[in-house]
Amino acid sequence: MGNHFKYALKILFRKKILIFWTFAFPILLGTFFQMAFSDIEKNEQLDIINIAIINNDEFLQNEVFVRSFEQLSDDKSEEQLFHTDYVNEEEAKRLLANKKIDGYVLMADHQLQVVVGRSGINETILKYVTEEILQTDKIINDIIEYRLIQEIERNPTILENIDSASSQIYQDVFTAIKDSQANILDQSSHHLSYTMIEFYTLIAMTCLYGGTLGMTSINQVLANMSSHGKRISVSPVHKGRMILGSMMASYFTQLVGLLLLFIYTVFVLHVDYGSHFALVILLTCAGAFAGLSLGTAIGTLVKSNENTKTGIIISITMLGSFLSGMMGITMKYIVDKNFPIMNQLNPAAMITDGLYALYYYETFQRYYFDVISLLVFSGLMFFVSYISLRRQSYDSI
Repeated sequence: MGNHFKYALKILFRKKILIFWTFAFPILLGTFFQMAFSDIEKNEQLDIINIAIINNDEFLQNEVFVRSFEQLSDDKSEEQLFHTDYVNEEEAKRLLANKKIDGYVLMADHQLQVVVGRSGINETILKYVTEEILQTDKIINDIIEYRLIQEIERNPTILENIDSASSQIYQDVFTAIKDSQANILDQSSHHLSYTMIEFYTLIAMTCLYGGTLGMTSINQVLANMSSHGKRISVSPVHKGRMILGSMMASYFTQLVGLLLLFIYTVFVLHVDYGSHFALVILLTCAGAFAGLSLGTAIGTLVKSNENTKTGIIISITMLGSFLSGMMGITMKYIVDKNFPIMNQLNPAAMITDGLYALYYYETFQRYYFDVISLLVFSGLMFFVSYISLRRQSYDSI
């Protein structure tokens, strides 16, 4: 089998177009992704919004507003939204006129006012956040009022010291609400970005492009596809070992191509695949196996020349990559929602879905389901190839 492996490897590396699709094209496409999408993400990043707050007594007495804007203006937090100046009203008007701030907040007569100089995204965000804080303040006051009524009904004597009772209830409610805030666990080193999604689909595409290698290897043992195949058909060579050696050579070549892609994207493009890189590699190996099996099935089922088979594999690969989100990140969601069976049968979608699962879920149940699905897909394709090869016969060679 070793000789068959070496011979098949030499044949694969002599085909320049095959080497291009396997090694060069994914790297070129990854470079284009990095150039295009990194600029888009950089332009879409939300800048810190400069605002001012009128630092009067009425504002300082409202603990909800004070703490809310303190948290949103904390420059040590990754969730910082505002850069806030606490000034008097005259200074706020001057800053707004000079476009040093996008707006300012004024608390007067128990009403919160937002003053802006124009309509824009930053101004809209400031108004929206202020409305959310107002709603939170109203909810807290309603809870305090309800709790206070309950306390009075249980103990009417607290009416003699109603201010102290109200203050204590306010502190209890505010503490309870603050401590009950939901904590979202983000296990990824960065939030999943447009660029990362495109690189997921690039990995899936590269895995399926390995089908051209499987197709080329199987063509070498078909008597109607090459002179080498004719010689094999009439020779006493063990065909099973030869096919297995060719498949191993194709899979090895495919893994080398994927290894080069990972080296380039990680060390040159600085793509971060997360903290579960070993699982990314495992999924990629299963995806490469699925691509190899797909190419083998097409090589045995399609009765045509090598160029036609290559075109079919590339078409299937690009269609699968498109449905998994390569040309638009919302496409996978649309297909999953309206035609879920399509992505359940699409090996490119299985690969990208498994990569999503490593980022979005704390457990690996969905990830392993995708890995197993790829192996089942591969087994089915190889079984179809086996049946097709057994049924092939030739009147003359």
